[in-house]
Amino acid sequence: MDTQSLIYLFVGASFALYIGIAIWSRAGSTSEFYVAGGGVNPVVNGMATAADWMSAASFISMAGIIAFTGYDASVYLMGWTGGYVLLALLLAPYLRKFGQFTVPDFIGTRYYSKAARVVAVICLILVSFTYIAGQMRGVGIVFSRFLDVDITTGVVIGMGIVFVYSVLGGMKGITYTQVAQFCVLIFAYMVPAFFLSFMITGNPVPQFGLGSKVGDASGLYVLQKLDLVLTGLGFAAYTAGQKSMIDVFCITLALMVGTAGLPHVIVRFFTVPKASDARLSAGWALIFIALLYTTAPAVGAFARLNFIESVNEQAYAQAPAWFTNWEGNDLIAFADKNGDGVMQYRKGDAFTGKPEFTGETGASGERLVVNPPVTDNANEVYVDQDIMVLANPEIGKLPGWVIALVAAGGLAAALSTAAGLLLVISAAVSHDLLKQTFRPAISEKGELLAARLAATAAIGVAGYLGINPPGWVAQVVAFAFGLAAASLFPAILMGIFSKRMNREGAIAGMVSGLAFTFGYIVWFKLVSPDTSTAANWLFGISPEGIGVIGMAINFAVATAVSGITAAPPSEIARLVDSIRVPRGAGEAQVH
Repeated sequence: MDTQSLIYLFVGASFALYIGIAIWSRAGSTSEFYVAGGGVNPVVNGMATAADWMSAASFISMAGIIAFTGYDASVYLMGWTGGYVLLALLLAPYLRKFGQFTVPDFIGTRYYSKAARVVAVICLILVSFTYIAGQMRGVGIVFSRFLDVDITTGVVIGMGIVFVYSVLGGMKGITYTQVAQFCVLIFAYMVPAFFLSFMITGNPVPQFGLGSKVGDASGLYVLQKLDLVLTGLGFAAYTAGQKSMIDVFCITLALMVGTAGLPHVIVRFFTVPKASDARLSAGWALIFIALLYTTAPAVGAFARLNFIESVNEQAYAQAPAWFTNWEGNDLIAFADKNGDGVMQYRKGDAFTGKPEFTGETGASGERLVVNPPVTDNANEVYVDQDIMVLANPEIGKLPGWVIALVAAGGLAAALSTAAGLLLVISAAVSHDLLKQTFRPAISEKGELLAARLAATAAIGVAGYLGINPPGWVAQVVAFAFGLAAASLFPAILMGIFSKRMNREGAIAGMVSGLAFTFGYIVWFKLVSPDTSTAANWLFGISPEGIGVIGMAINFAVATAVSGITAAPPSEIARLVDSIRVPRGAGEAQVH
């Protein structure tokens, strides 16, 4: 069977599995739709949480960032995994003991305010749609390349699949679908990593292969060879950091606290039977996530070596098949500047300008400009770093079934997170805005219908973002973490650990933190991208790390405002005490 047929088989089989699970586990009540009935086993929930959180950014984009930025990409590894330690210790068990459906539910009740609930919903929707933009772009990349369809058709197919198992099954359907998706994505990520590690170093374990010698006459270790090859082409050494220490610190911290504040991750801890299970779920999730995250550095390093050896100094007329395959999707390109027909890969842009800011797209809706003007430097190859994991099996000439497996894994990663995000958006609209704020008399049947309609509308918006992608996947996702760190995380943390924090402080903190962070990102990424340099950034902090400053503003404003306004009612103080009581597993109640 040829590779394309295998791709159709693997992807079709995985989609049939997801839809079958959704039909089997259809939600019949709001409790099942929002939190899967609250009876999910901690190990199962940990696996579902890992799939929910290991998005297209983790599967598709992170190793690509590592491949092209080397040491500086460590901020993603440290930040995205460290956030689960914060979740397990500071948030998960307390939020589960509180016993509500959503993050705005906690904030609205803890701060005894419909206004606080509405502000939390706005923060949640903004964070979630920022995050989901990256997922749908990932869906578009995989479909446009592997299923041989244009990006619009691919995103529409992805929307249809997500519609079935999120709108039909709710959290109950999503939970068990995500368990299947985790198995698919982790197998799809590890198998080619084992192949490539063995081919390059002779060691089949990629974590050890990264520290092994390359299997050639050079006698160099993998990282030594990468440094030597890259510096010879004019790039910085792979192991040399280019970011300032303050920016590394801020990006790492923003990703950590952003992870702990992401609503689609937090809601997973409402699905287990008791508070102690929430902490166990976080621990299991960290173990499952570590399988991919300890492998990603090796995948990135192997991808960069293979890419350079496959492209540099090769005649374009004899370009490998993988190059022309991805070239057809506008994700890699060759500009023959000296007319010799040989591809020269060097430091510098192959084309003038930054394609993500031109407003033009290629035939498949991706970031390469149409007939791009040539830049006056030696580099003749443009490559979109988001393709590296997906193209790795082709570059390494692995069997067709491995290529098909990676295609299925990339879709599983993007669709699993997209479904979780869509669910928290629909729950925020139907439960927090309708049931708890504007239409408290709505029936359970009416609320369930509203949740499904909200999810349908959210899928439409997500599809638009997938067809008109705002940037490379992991960067867009990093912005979502910064927004979550600046808005929701402080309100949740102070709601659990500060009996003095009141509604006025929480609202002022969320609004100020979100407004500052969102404005900073919009200015440097949309309004004035040409000025986005370390010299112009506040304290030298990039937009990816500015959420830390937004978080500090949130804490400061909230504390100051709560200090000059009335203390919370006495029942709120008792509520906070009941959340933090370590014994028992019952849900905290307002007395």
